[in-house]
Amino acid sequence: MPDAGERGRSVAPDGPLLEVRDLQVSYGSGVLALQGVSLEVKPGEVVALVGANGAGKTTLLKTIAGLIEPLAGEIRFGGRRLDQVDGSDRVRLGVALVPEGRRLFSRLKVSENLTLGTVTNRDARHRAEMFERVYSLFPVLRERAGQRAGTFSGGQQQMLAIARALMSRPTFLMLDEPSLGLAPLMVDQIMEALQQLHEREALAMLLVEQNVPAALKLADRGYVLQTGRIALEGTGKELLNSDLVRRAYLGM
Repeated sequence: MPDAGERGRSVAPDGPLLEVRDLQVSYGSGVLALQGVSLEVKPGEVVALVGANGAGKTTLLKTIAGLIEPLAGEIRFGGRRLDQVDGSDRVRLGVALVPEGRRLFSRLKVSENLTLGTVTNRDARHRAEMFERVYSLFPVLRERAGQRAGTFSGGQQQMLAIARALMSRPTFLMLDEPSLGLAPLMVDQIMEALQQLHEREALAMLLVEQNVPAALKLADRGYVLQTGRIALEGTGKELLNSDLVRRAYLGM
């Protein structure tokens, strides 16, 4: 299994890091949650995925992460068939997911939650480097490293959830509704942190976000998902200015 230093080496600078081709997913009801979805994310690129509730956005992220098995289609990461790899091995390859609702261990301390993010790499040097990295990005976590996660505000818990995902040193980060339920000021802080990751570390991201303007302003490109199908794609600016997005998601 390649280590962090080997991740993405086979990917050409202008080629895709993640490729999803004709993906079909069903929850067993006979109705397809994803109906032939295709998209790609290039190295260092932020891609937004927007759409109404029930469009299949979370299903897509979970399928890429290995939590749901597709009926058909392919997922490639760095040229490798990701859909043929176990979920834990996908983390080792550089894929990380920040799930909707954060899913923290509320009774564990901040530092303990972060340590769980390094479960696929127990190297002490790696762990120390990643602690410093996430504490630099979110200073409040350093200040409250000994505090239980359950005592944090919603915004602080979201910071911790993102930091925990970063502890595995991913080359590709997926985020499912990181601003959900947060106050506007905290939303700005979360988006600023993602912008820093994009600019300073060129971390590739696939962002599912209910705050459509914030997501598309951050994103290099975006896709609109409607009832399990890609309805529209383009640059973040193009989607912000499209009639479909303005009518359906911006109320204009």
